[in-house]
Amino acid sequence: MSPLIALPLNDDTVSPGFLGFGVFLALLAATVFLIRSMSKQMKKIQAPREEDLRQQEWERTQAKKSGAATGPDGDDA
Repeated sequence: MSPLIALPLNDDTVSPGFLGFGVFLALLAATVFLIRSMSKQMKKIQAPREEDLRQQEWERTQAKKSGAATGPDGDDA
């Protein structure tokens, strides 16, 4: 029999070792870079403010009112 098979497996003899530590560090580094990239992309988003939405709505209603006042062919009724 091989000496590796003969060893009893318990918490004292089994550990993740350097490979497990390396994989953990790689995942940690990837997570940090992804979070930084996501925050940069989120800063680039230009969401409309509520004031701008109200202004656009007001302009639309004013355009409808002025369109209704002038008549269908563009001259005053």
